[in-house]
Amino acid sequence: MSLYGVMRTGVSGMNAQSNRLATVADNIANSSTNGYKRASTEFASMLINTVSGEYTSGGVNTRVRYNVGEQGNLSYTSSVTDLGIAGNGFMIVTDGNGTPFLTRAGSFVPDGNGNLVNAAGFYLMGYDLSNGAPAPVAGGINGLSLVNLKQTALKATPSTAGVFSANLPASAAIVAAANLPSANAATATYTAKSSLVTYDNLGKEVTLDVYYTKTADNTWEVAVYNKADAAAGTNSFPYSSAALSTGTLDFDPATGALTPASLKSLTLAVPGGATLTLDMKGMVQLAADYKVLDATVNGNAPSSVDRIEIDNDGTLYTVYESGARVATFKIPLADVPSPDNLTALPGNVFMPSTESGAVQVGFSTAGGLGTIVSGALESSTVDLASELTSMIESQRGYTANSKVFQTGSELLDVLVNLKR
Repeated sequence: MSLYGVMRTGVSGMNAQSNRLATVADNIANSSTNGYKRASTEFASMLINTVSGEYTSGGVNTRVRYNVGEQGNLSYTSSVTDLGIAGNGFMIVTDGNGTPFLTRAGSFVPDGNGNLVNAAGFYLMGYDLSNGAPAPVAGGINGLSLVNLKQTALKATPSTAGVFSANLPASAAIVAAANLPSANAATATYTAKSSLVTYDNLGKEVTLDVYYTKTADNTWEVAVYNKADAAAGTNSFPYSSAALSTGTLDFDPATGALTPASLKSLTLAVPGGATLTLDMKGMVQLAADYKVLDATVNGNAPSSVDRIEIDNDGTLYTVYESGARVATFKIPLADVPSPDNLTALPGNVFMPSTESGAVQVGFSTAGGLGTIVSGALESSTVDLASELTSMIESQRGYTANSKVFQTGSELLDVLVNLKR
């Protein structure tokens, strides 16, 4: 009977408007929740097959959809560990049971163990760079671990790489082979000398004496000694130990630059430390006095942590008081083909579904992924004015559908009373 259909349709409409009002309530409640994605109720008509001359009413069906792909505004903060994403992608987090989730709620702070945890209690995941350069698994999260900031121990970094470049005077006198620094004799003669500070494995300073001596036209010898081995009172020759390394620099007389066949770098073992590679490809021979152009060596003495820095590519650096920056973690981003079809769960996290597609893992700014912004939080995508408007519309729609049900009920009463 069509009157029953009218009442059923009215109930369907009230239920649909009730669902819409529920999403409006959630949106308004989470209008200040970082990373929250606005929910919306979408309506779809339900039609029932009718026979000729009679109409059978159907109803309305609803589906709640989260606008996950919508970008929220970034609000900047003073905390380095607050992370926002400008563009596509999600941070990978885990709960206490180790279950991975996706989120854009990046208000992370270190817990008592130094692990970064957000306001909903989910822990940030990243690649530990102490195990080497990360190689993300495109369709999985293998190799990820909790991002931890607990670096309380003093840290010393041995010197492993350096750069030394200088101008060697083209007019310098040629030194006889017997008097070259490489011979390590008391009569050693050299054209120029510089000292470099390096660090051994324990962070102790090791000063290296670097000698440059012209041996022929456009040809120079470079010899490196440990300053601690220098003769007492002279800080020079003879050293108690042989040269740590020697080599030959050949210059092009037309340009003053090193020839293609010339030595470009010098490798030596720092006493008590690691192997040091000294880049010297910037050396030149010009008609000017000896002048050091660049002299830098990595490594540092024992120092404690000063601060944490996070670059836009997701690399987390531990910065020590000595100024050394050590990359400790790299934070990946994940994405799915259809973000709006992700399954929303409590705590502003999402899980992939059949409709969303599989998770793909990569790094910031690569493969269509967005940029990680340190010191920023993504605001809720809720617009309060729009939600209040939707609330009024739902209220009126619910009232109108209730009137339909009430009218159908009254007519049904009339029909029933005809028998009496």
